[in-house]
Amino acid sequence: MTTPLKVAIAGAGAISEFHLKGWQAQAGVELVAICDPDAQKARTRADEFAIAHVYTDTAHMLDEARPDAVDIITPVGTHAPLVRMAAARGIHVMCQKPMTPTVAEAEALIADVGEDIRFMVHENYRFRPHYAEIAQRVRGGQIGRLRHARLTVRSASLFSYGDAPAFLLNRQPYLAEFPRLLVFEVLIHHLDALRSILGEMRVLDARLDRINPALKGEDVALVTLQSHEGALITIDANISALGYPDLPTDRLELLGDADTLVYDRDRITLLSRPDDVSIHDLAANYQACFTGAVTEFVTGLRTGRPFATDRLDNLETLRLMEAVYNRAGINA
Repeated sequence: MTTPLKVAIAGAGAISEFHLKGWQAQAGVELVAICDPDAQKARTRADEFAIAHVYTDTAHMLDEARPDAVDIITPVGTHAPLVRMAAARGIHVMCQKPMTPTVAEAEALIADVGEDIRFMVHENYRFRPHYAEIAQRVRGGQIGRLRHARLTVRSASLFSYGDAPAFLLNRQPYLAEFPRLLVFEVLIHHLDALRSILGEMRVLDARLDRINPALKGEDVALVTLQSHEGALITIDANISALGYPDLPTDRLELLGDADTLVYDRDRITLLSRPDDVSIHDLAANYQACFTGAVTEFVTGLRTGRPFATDRLDNLETLRLMEAVYNRAGINA
């Protein structure tokens, strides 16, 4: 594909800022239009990122702006119709995760789109520099064969002290109405990151709970999985954990038959070399994973290389997510 790559943006909500900064970092890309039902939101983002054309109707934008690709940053219920809309016009798609609310809907969407366009899911945790480093070190054989892993996720993003609004609910208030919440909205990222590090897994057991009574969905999860090589993996997550930061903090222990690798908040340590610590700037890494996902999309379009989070790969992450709910007795 020759440059410039013309890109349109569908969705101007809170998370679009980080997508747009990722696009701004790409050479040879022209942001030609942005669309949102709220014209003022779209105009604000257009002014911030020097986007010439603003729309409130996506079909109108795609027909008039005629982009090469569209970045869909809209609520999950709109993803499938917007992807189909772009595919019908031969426009390549990067779509915010989750691809669809259910595996069945994702399978139908993938079948409908076929090979008509390139289709990547914006699933960005595996592009966070700390998780990318962990994956590289595991692939490099530093821990040998994985025997056991434990991921702990903590934040206060769905609950807060006093009258202050919960961080995540203040940014995305509609989440309070989600019947599927923690696994669907947050742990789906971690499941994908673990797949990128450890390979394919299956869900053995899952228990979900709710601490914040204002929510319809779960904010606590205990999940047990098994890797393709037989290692047991536990995910212990609570995002209504009072006293913790608003953004999730993660701790991942990977115990192998050669060594143990520990990631704790902002540092990675191989226990045989305790003084050799890799420290990460988590604030910088937050934007870096958005930029990394956009770079993956642009590179894939230009070279024809498969996307790391191609729609078929991401379908496996969706299947894990849905398996957690099935094991916990919560159906779609």
